[in-house]
Amino acid sequence: MLSREGCGLCDEMHEALEALRGPLDLPELVIVDVDSDPPLARRYGLKIPVLRLDGAVVCFGRLDEAELRRHLRAASSERLADHSQNT
Repeated sequence: MLSREGCGLCDEMHEALEALRGPLDLPELVIVDVDSDPPLARRYGLKIPVLRLDGAVVCFGRLDEAELRRHLRAASSERLADHSQNT
């Protein structure tokens, strides 16, 4: 999750994600301060917070649970396909 210090929306998204941790099998949440990375700051500017999964943007501003679930399903399907090809 791309975040910045003092961002109320970032706090809200983080809390919403933590609330989903029980019902959903979420990967580890890594919070990146967008202001510590100039290219990210230029790219995302005021769109913070940004939730990404495997490099793909899931949502920004507010958590989109439906979109997060779609991305999680797609990532799970890809992992299953990769595993079956490697066995």
